[in-house]
Amino acid sequence: MSKIAFIGTGVMGAAMAGHLMDAGHDLIVYNRTKSKTDGLVARGAAYAENPQKAAAQADFVITIVGYPKDVREVYFGTEGIFKNDCSGKILIDMTTTEPTLAQEIYQEAKKAGASALDAPVSGGDLGAKNATLTIMVGGDLATYEKALPLFEKMGKTITHQGVAGSGQHTKMANQICIAGTMTGMTELLAYAQKAGLDLDKVLNTVGGGSGATWSLANYGPRILREDYSAGFFVKHFIKDLGIALAEADKMNLEIPATKGAKELYEQLADKGFENDGTQALIKLWWPEGHRPE
Repeated sequence: MSKIAFIGTGVMGAAMAGHLMDAGHDLIVYNRTKSKTDGLVARGAAYAENPQKAAAQADFVITIVGYPKDVREVYFGTEGIFKNDCSGKILIDMTTTEPTLAQEIYQEAKKAGASALDAPVSGGDLGAKNATLTIMVGGDLATYEKALPLFEKMGKTITHQGVAGSGQHTKMANQICIAGTMTGMTELLAYAQKAGLDLDKVLNTVGGGSGATWSLANYGPRILREDYSAGFFVKHFIKDLGIALAEADKMNLEIPATKGAKELYEQLADKGFENDGTQALIKLWWPEGHRPE
């Protein structure tokens, strides 16, 4: 079994790390808010004071943090992973971040005698809890094959997408698609409510036909239960859509629907809902969070 440093034990990371522990791996964990590691430490994980100390003891280093600036700090900061002798280590960033940053980490790892993969995930909190995440991987194929047994403990659909940065580009494509399904799902509910329809029946009907989407199946029922807890934070989705739009701009590609979705989510954040789940988009139509009478 491998010794794994797992850095970032929030909504997604804690569950993912738990699956690796269940498989018998030894874990060293670090999180900026220490209390978020308590559950894993209680199960036998070791706690490290910073990313450098966590990575020093590990064969594999897995990171899943919030923003590109957090990724940069974790890898390149004064107490970062690259402050160690990293030779022989495999570094896996599972944060959704910039393809250019993934390539930078890859090159720095190479110089340090290590290997790096960018492996962002999709599937939200439920995918993390159920080990059914979709994992999109960029980097060298040989490194991917070494890491695959770990990915298989956390996800279900796991694909090597190509060179460093390809995992992040694939995640951007995913987020572009999700932006459309989330706006479609919330506008569907707003329209059906205004038309006086039974919303449970509408969800079942549309979900059984060509309008079926993961967003509809998973987030529609949460809205009707008035559950706005974060499987994926509004603030993180805004970050992702910003990266997608910036990358599209570099490629001289117009993606107006994605731009519109980001503007809607920014309106939602401005109303104070940035720490809600992405399904809270319905609050632009139902400010109280429940269907109007």
